[in-house]
Amino acid sequence: MQEYVYYTKEALEFPLHESIYVSDNLEEASNSSYIISNTNETNSEVIANEISFYIKNSKDPLPKKIDNIKKLYDIALIKFDNAKDFPHSLQIENKVLLIANEDDSKQFLQKIQKDEFDLFHIDETILKSINGNIGNLTVVVDSNNKDVSLQVDQIVWFDAKEEYLDRAGVFNLSINNIDEVLKSLRDNIVQVNYKNFITYDSSICQYHERREDICAKCEEVCPTIAIIKDETKRHLEFSHVDCLGCGGCVSVCPSGALDYAPMDKNSLFEIIQFYKDTNPLIIPTDMGIENLELSLKENVFPFKIDGKKFLDEVLFLSLVQTSGSQVVFYSDILSKGVSDSIRILNEIYQKKYGKDAVLVASNEDELQKALDEVSFIPNSSFNFNQQDMRKREVFSYRLKNLVGDNDFGRVTTGPNIHYGVVKVNESKCTLCLSCVGACNVDAITADANTFELKINPSLCTSCGYCEVTCAEEDCLSIEQDVIDLNPMFFKENVLAKDTLFACIECGKEFATTKAIEKVAAMMKPFFASNPIKEKTLYCCEDCKAKLMIKQGLLDA
Repeated sequence: MQEYVYYTKEALEFPLHESIYVSDNLEEASNSSYIISNTNETNSEVIANEISFYIKNSKDPLPKKIDNIKKLYDIALIKFDNAKDFPHSLQIENKVLLIANEDDSKQFLQKIQKDEFDLFHIDETILKSINGNIGNLTVVVDSNNKDVSLQVDQIVWFDAKEEYLDRAGVFNLSINNIDEVLKSLRDNIVQVNYKNFITYDSSICQYHERREDICAKCEEVCPTIAIIKDETKRHLEFSHVDCLGCGGCVSVCPSGALDYAPMDKNSLFEIIQFYKDTNPLIIPTDMGIENLELSLKENVFPFKIDGKKFLDEVLFLSLVQTSGSQVVFYSDILSKGVSDSIRILNEIYQKKYGKDAVLVASNEDELQKALDEVSFIPNSSFNFNQQDMRKREVFSYRLKNLVGDNDFGRVTTGPNIHYGVVKVNESKCTLCLSCVGACNVDAITADANTFELKINPSLCTSCGYCEVTCAEEDCLSIEQDVIDLNPMFFKENVLAKDTLFACIECGKEFATTKAIEKVAAMMKPFFASNPIKEKTLYCCEDCKAKLMIKQGLLDA
């Protein structure tokens, strides 16, 4: 299989890289298989129509254009090679439930062949609930005041209620879309094909197996039932067949536990390297790149993506700093996470450079205006190897470089992307380290050599689990939704410090001084009449037992 093909009905006026097979004969071009093509008219794994878009619209000089066309093929190949959105299939049968009154159902029944479906028919008035997924839908109905369950593969519902349309296999039927719904029903029978658009790392998830409902922002923004919470186990459950692949959950995930399978963070970093010294133009596939006719001034370089909601503050900052330029994002919809990311980053860049980092365009007129405006940002270029680094680590390192030794004040985050500053009342902290155990992103750490409790604010996801885990009252709190643009925000700050307490009998250090003082203050009133018992409050376990045995106090 040859990797690259470029098909055009008219001969190109300039040569392409030798690795790209160029043909103006469709029959000839279709005789072989390719990995990357500029058009769906050839037999290829990936359609990179951004190539034709770039050739048609770019004002780059010819040598640069030839080089960039090769880069676009290479970028598409990286996406293909690194994609983790593996195909899956689900076998389903032809059991279909029609929910409609008698008059409405006639419209549907007239369109189907006899015995085409194993058809059940109910009126909406007896419906109680729908659960499950396409191919295994459980419908509970009221039959003479008794709950009866129906197992069906797909559901057709005349004027369906909105809350039930968040799962695959439930179709909203109207007189105007019967043919369309029937086609979907028929196409699904026997096999439904789908992909997993999301990968998940439970070890850094801010919801997984925690005692309190701290996060699960992903479930909140999901437009379907692709992500649901099992509140008994505190687990997230994923239904990939119901996932639309929008990526909205990825952009709001604070720790990076969720990643976008078609283009994960490592793949994105590799791709971003191609955008050095360019003005990046991000165009989601569904924005119709093949139909756009624009004037791309020199250095504007397209970056086509599949979903448009998975982009986050880390991706935007990485692209802006690597390119050394503002970024243009063309999208008619800004998801909650994307909107927050752009606002936060633009506020930061306005403070440092007096320019927005990301220029957003929602239609072609706005897009052309943004393309005319986009420019390089002097002294803003920065890059490093961020492969396999966590989400907050990458953002912290990049933002730290931007801030340098300056103090640009504060920016607010939220409501969908959260940063924060952990504060500790040192007089009440006993260094029990429960907060360290609660933090699964290593923002809060303990130094065993200096007996210090430390926080790196830039790594904190502001989840609040350390706050609810803290054993002391009014000891630990979080100032929510702030980023301080000064050097201290990116360093380990000491929250509390203590010394080790030495056993008054043997001299062995066995606990922190504050912990011993706390326990002693609580127990002294009960031991005041017995000096030996009071002495044991300041002894290690071995010496405590010896003292009590010696004085015959074990059974007292």
